[in-house]
Amino acid sequence: MKIVTKLILLLSVFLGNRSLAQPYTLQSVGLSKPFSLSIYFRNGGKGAFVKYQGQTHIIALRIKSYHVDKSGRRDGQPDVETLVWDELIDGKINGRYGLTQTINGIDNIWYLRNKDNKRFKLQNMEHKGDHNDDQYLLHGALIRFNHFDNNKLNIQYPDGKRFNAALPDFDSPNAARQSTIADYNFDGYDDLAFSIPDAGMGVYRMFSIWLYNPVSKRFDQLSEPDYGKAGCSCLCDVTLDQKRKLFLTSCRGGAKWWQDQYRFTANNRLVWVRSAAQHQN
Repeated sequence: MKIVTKLILLLSVFLGNRSLAQPYTLQSVGLSKPFSLSIYFRNGGKGAFVKYQGQTHIIALRIKSYHVDKSGRRDGQPDVETLVWDELIDGKINGRYGLTQTINGIDNIWYLRNKDNKRFKLQNMEHKGDHNDDQYLLHGALIRFNHFDNNKLNIQYPDGKRFNAALPDFDSPNAARQSTIADYNFDGYDDLAFSIPDAGMGVYRMFSIWLYNPVSKRFDQLSEPDYGKAGCSCLCDVTLDQKRKLFLTSCRGGAKWWQDQYRFTANNRLVWVRSAAQHQN
């Protein structure tokens, strides 16, 4: 389990450094009348949209390609992500955005306008505003939450209906809330997850997950399972075994780390499968 543990730690560090910097404020380069916009996105380029300065509406982005260059690891260099999105207006591709990203920020930013094939170079501007509030777009719903100051979750659905909920609050004044998009119940639709450090030593993260229902077109909170046979009594350090369609949690209890395995039922309930101690070096 050493590899799994290392991946969890790397992911926590990577997301912790990146996501709090969003949105990125971009400006065109080399134009007599420059334009500015903000771009929002989550892990793997999911949930992306742009909002141009002076405009009230947002423009959805659909991830076209996502590549991670890990070749620098042997020299102690960070991974480099290359992301390209299609810009969607009224369901049609209007243009394309691209950039590269490391834990230090973004670079090589551009926009390609379809109607005349004109390519614009963009630069990341130092933004002095408040980055505590974050947003992203998933299944047409606009998701809003805060990294530090409050525990409010707001979802505005495409039909105009709004949903408000309270996320688990912090026990530490220096903690940060993170959010991840993934298909947690293996149904082919991406879901929402929010995580905060545990109330003890802060060595793992506690998750609250909202599953997308393609029939109702709403997000429903995942109920916690029966922890009677589990090693962990929380949805902690959640990972997924895509091949076996297992939902995994991990936590520290005493001197041991534990991993619990769950499966989803047809009605999206978690059922315990097995638990095992993870051996550490």
